[in-house]
Amino acid sequence: MRMRSWSWLLFALVAPFAFAQTSAPLSPHRVFRVTLDGAAAQPVSGRLLLFAIPVKDAEAAAKGGKVSEVDTHTFHITQTAVAAMEVHDLAPGNSVLIDADALAFPEGFSKLAAGDYDMQAVLDTKHSYNYSGRSAGDLVSDVTKVPFYSDSATPTLRLTRALTETWHPWTLPPWEPAKKHKKLAKAMRAAQPHSRALDFESPSLSAFRGSPTYIKGWVLLPPGYDKDANAHYPTVYFTHGFGGNLAYLTYKAAVIWLGMADGKMPPMIWVFLDEHIATGTHEFADSVNNGPWGTALTTELIPWLEAHYRMDAKPSGRFLTGHSSGGWATLWLQVRYPEIFGGTWSTSPDPSDFHNFTGPDLYAKDANVYEQPDGKPYPLVRDKGKVLATYKQFAQLERVLGAYGGQMASFDWVFSPRGANGQPEPMFDRTTGKVNPEVVKYWRDHYDIAYRIETQWPQLKPDLDGKIHVIVGTADTFYLNESAKLLKGVLAKVGAHAEVQFLPGKTHMDLYSRGKDNDWLEKQIAWAMYHVARPDAKIPAAYRAELMPAIKDAETATP
Repeated sequence: MRMRSWSWLLFALVAPFAFAQTSAPLSPHRVFRVTLDGAAAQPVSGRLLLFAIPVKDAEAAAKGGKVSEVDTHTFHITQTAVAAMEVHDLAPGNSVLIDADALAFPEGFSKLAAGDYDMQAVLDTKHSYNYSGRSAGDLVSDVTKVPFYSDSATPTLRLTRALTETWHPWTLPPWEPAKKHKKLAKAMRAAQPHSRALDFESPSLSAFRGSPTYIKGWVLLPPGYDKDANAHYPTVYFTHGFGGNLAYLTYKAAVIWLGMADGKMPPMIWVFLDEHIATGTHEFADSVNNGPWGTALTTELIPWLEAHYRMDAKPSGRFLTGHSSGGWATLWLQVRYPEIFGGTWSTSPDPSDFHNFTGPDLYAKDANVYEQPDGKPYPLVRDKGKVLATYKQFAQLERVLGAYGGQMASFDWVFSPRGANGQPEPMFDRTTGKVNPEVVKYWRDHYDIAYRIETQWPQLKPDLDGKIHVIVGTADTFYLNESAKLLKGVLAKVGAHAEVQFLPGKTHMDLYSRGKDNDWLEKQIAWAMYHVARPDAKIPAAYRAELMPAIKDAETATP
């Protein structure tokens, strides 16, 4: 899931605060003027977003520094108010008026407490805000202090500059590390000569889209690959979670290269796959909305790769791993194509049993993702036992930020049938939270992994038994341990040999770390894969004792 994962870093730096409500509402609607003033020389279109935060709170978060940006923060969702509208062909020097009550979160701006606010306007030119936040090409205003009082005049915000980059390293070009990451920068410089760009044109995806469509990523070759022309290697297929992209994959490649170069990870070929598209993450699942991504990977890309690189080219040499949405994608690929892959090590995967879809049971009578049967809101994001966001808050902020590209919409684009309007049928109503049972039935029949295993185990068992490995923290940030528990129960019910393991106290963000080693779990997974591919190979003692079966199951420690 991960969900705007870069926001976790922001959350760590920004003290939480929420908007006070005024007992005397301001005027029925608050209207703002936004002018294109120097940010572009040609007419521009996109989603215009207004962000507002009380000045005192912005200054407190800046700790005496300059308030240079006002943005939303996924892990404390109500601290910044957002309003939105679509803008078409706004010419330089021209203005638009935006009603900040028409489409806003957490509610209309007229209901915010009176006072002074820091505001910023952003024109999301690529409609990508829901996935990656602001990025190069977006147009922004300076942070402007705006009075919110009943007699305030219509404020003006001026779009004065186009972003060339943002502070987050994943928005930099691939292989260009952020300046502050000196150790990682060194690893990236070492890894880049051993990587090969992957830009494979898929016939099946191109036919579906009606235009050339590519599977992108990186192939990382192990140390010594060029020295022995006869040596073949096991291959690991990795894909990222929600918010990841090609640039993020270069960071992962650097970490893996450093591990192999230091002898802390075995020599294998790694294929880092970008599963990011305009609608979110496609999960490498065949979809009536996104196209046949699973077919393209298994019948087109993998044969091409095995013809061009010295890969083992057999199931016992093909492995899968990924985290969050990447964890679901790799778990799905293993269950959907069990004869192709030799095992998946999926960490903190998105819900694999839709009886618990980060909380709500989608199959329950009169199911609602916003409210529990007792009327309490479903929580969605937590940290150290504290609820940071509810399902309703997250979905309704996503609706303001844009119609597609967000986490909830991404699920619809992968899992849902296509509606009469050519768009995916929403699984739930964004206003009420009510679940559409017909859409859920389609989800179950096509993408519920636990349901697939339970109903098709006799056919799956010969190729799938022993190949499923799932690892999740008992304190997962998005409650994904609960769905994993249900999956474990189904696997036990059918008598499958599988590992679903729960690391005590671990969250979505720190699952891989142990002590000072932030990549401890990655190393263990790599050696477990290598043990399958090369059962006679010597495993270093430090890792031999920590192969997957030795990780203690702490399911009962789940909060």
